[in-house]
Amino acid sequence: MKNQYNKTVTACFVGYIVQAVVNNFVPLLFLTFQRTYGVPLSQITMLVTFNFGIQLLVDLLSVGFVDRIGYRASLIIAHVMAALGLILLTILPECLPSAFAGILLSVMIYAVGGGLLEVLVSPVVEACPSDNKEKAMSMLHSFYCWGHVGVVAISTIFFSVFGISNWKILAVIWSFIPLCNAMVFAKAPIASLIEEGEKGLSLKELFSMKIFWILLIMMICAGASEQAVSQWASTFAEMGLGISKAAGDLAGPMAFAILMGTSRLFYGKYGDKINLDQFMVYSCLLCIASYFCISLSPVAVVSLAACAFCGLSVGIMWPGSFSKASAAIPRGGTAMFAMLALGGDIGCSGGPTVVGMVSGALGDNLKMGILAGVIFPVLLLIGIMLCRKKV
Repeated sequence: MKNQYNKTVTACFVGYIVQAVVNNFVPLLFLTFQRTYGVPLSQITMLVTFNFGIQLLVDLLSVGFVDRIGYRASLIIAHVMAALGLILLTILPECLPSAFAGILLSVMIYAVGGGLLEVLVSPVVEACPSDNKEKAMSMLHSFYCWGHVGVVAISTIFFSVFGISNWKILAVIWSFIPLCNAMVFAKAPIASLIEEGEKGLSLKELFSMKIFWILLIMMICAGASEQAVSQWASTFAEMGLGISKAAGDLAGPMAFAILMGTSRLFYGKYGDKINLDQFMVYSCLLCIASYFCISLSPVAVVSLAACAFCGLSVGIMWPGSFSKASAAIPRGGTAMFAMLALGGDIGCSGGPTVVGMVSGALGDNLKMGILAGVIFPVLLLIGIMLCRKKV
């Protein structure tokens, strides 16, 4: 019975690789867009905000239609939209009067796919029969990290060999991943998240539960703890060590993503022997220590190493919070997963914003900005303790 769902779980793993492509490929082309289409950097920086803004909106709206059209149809739509956005990225900028409008429209289309995947993939894996759902969830989320690393590494190699002027070819190549995975989901078995005869909770019912609000805040803090350092790691490496942008990307975000993926892979393999609560508590403590080390160490290399170890510490936070929510609210259904995804995405955008605002207020002191971000793992740790009392 369980073996027939192996194809489904594998397709979900690939779904997170698709999301990694959607979120991390276009940022590699920002300077290319500036040179090729004459788009100013002030507009280009809007693309990241717009991408995650659309994903947030889809997280919110998905509550109203996913259960109506079904998970299979929603997953296929998500993959098709992701592929379509990547393909249109190679066409629209030169077809529309404004190149930026073409890029923005393409980003909007693939962002819809990314937002849907954020809502859909975790509950599909959660619904599949498994001996240890926490292990499966952690393994699932590790694939976003490996996807991130793969997108950067493969794209960098492609651009080095064939030239960045051929980026459109690579965009089309990346689009084949969601197209092929859509065909897999068209036939793969998809288990129901809710037991037969039961009905998932409504938003009103969820909002009336104290445990849900604790879990939602945990998700916000998980996203913020992760991105508050990840988004600033490259800048921190360049400023602290005086190295190049390319070296900064490798020493900062790449090292962070590799160690975050390693943490998730470790729990995905050995999770049946590890207490999830304890693993999350120790991870929070390591995260807090990493934040302090980044902010207060006078040695730049030590601070940079702490950035990488922060990736190791935050690995379990997002999938662990999902797993705790599934255990605490078994009838949460689509509404719960959509709201948790929304909370996580709010944290992903809010964490770096807090760091940036505090840094700016203190004379562009990035260390002090990151020190202010320690509030997120602290709140997450408090949330874990409160969950223990509620469940």
